[in-house]
Amino acid sequence: MPKSTVLVLGSDPPPNLDRLAGRAQVIYADASSLADRLPTADVLLAWDFTSDAVREAWPEKGPRPGWVHTASAGVDRLLCPALIADDTLVTNARGVFEQPIAEYVAGLVIAMAKDFYGSWELQRQRRWQHRETLRVAGSRAVVVGSGPIGRAIGTTLLALGVKVDLVGRRAREDDPDFGFVHPGDALNDLLPQADWVVCAAPLTDATRGLFGKEAFARMPAGARFINIGRGSLVVEKDLVAALRGRQIAAAALDVFEEEPLSTDSSLWDVPHLIVSPHMSGDTLGWRDALAEQFQDNFDQWSAGEPLRNLVDKRLGYVPVQ
Repeated sequence: MPKSTVLVLGSDPPPNLDRLAGRAQVIYADASSLADRLPTADVLLAWDFTSDAVREAWPEKGPRPGWVHTASAGVDRLLCPALIADDTLVTNARGVFEQPIAEYVAGLVIAMAKDFYGSWELQRQRRWQHRETLRVAGSRAVVVGSGPIGRAIGTTLLALGVKVDLVGRRAREDDPDFGFVHPGDALNDLLPQADWVVCAAPLTDATRGLFGKEAFARMPAGARFINIGRGSLVVEKDLVAALRGRQIAAAALDVFEEEPLSTDSSLWDVPHLIVSPHMSGDTLGWRDALAEQFQDNFDQWSAGEPLRNLVDKRLGYVPVQ
């Protein structure tokens, strides 16, 4: 059986694909060479999941990979009309990032509730200033996105005693963890009761700009907003206005419309906003876990068996089973 050609859209450090030795020819490309090398590949591994190169280089016709895997949960940087329309299979990194992101969100919730930032700042000033903080248990969170990441966030917050309203694309009854999953059109009615609003939705045409002026206006003045989904889910200028106008109490962004965030971005200086560099899911060993996941799926591919984490390209995510 001839070797498959695996094309890696790379970034440093490259993935450890030692299990493919003798089974596949592994070649590498960057954004400038990707278009020339795509027709020669059977499989594309989008290791650099921050790149738009796949979407820009995907051929309208002719040879192209039969399978594309992205080392990320989101597939919005890959999908383009030609890729959606053809027979190429797309898989994602579902299963790697869920619990680390949930822990990150839980950490933000506790840090905001207990005003850790205020304590660090007062310590820096050598000021002894007693304050009262919020209880996490008994508060209410609206988690937008009912996929694996949203569910992991929700169940972790439940363990802290938080009441969780999970919002998905459509309503689901008798959910084993949440009882009821709210449909997307229920979000506006849920926001006024939320102490915490966590955005973990996939980026699609329907969710782009989901959190803008109207959404922030519906939140209580004491609400805290967290986005670990995609930057374009939030209208950043509207969030800045909501924070500066004290419409909401605080926010944390781990993802942004443009990444990396430029040094002259006004977001660095917005009061009550925590900025982190797209790191919520990146724990020690995460790259090894991504490489192992891809190689496990390559075993499936080589054996002619169904791929895991198969994305519905028209929806833009892996459907809930």
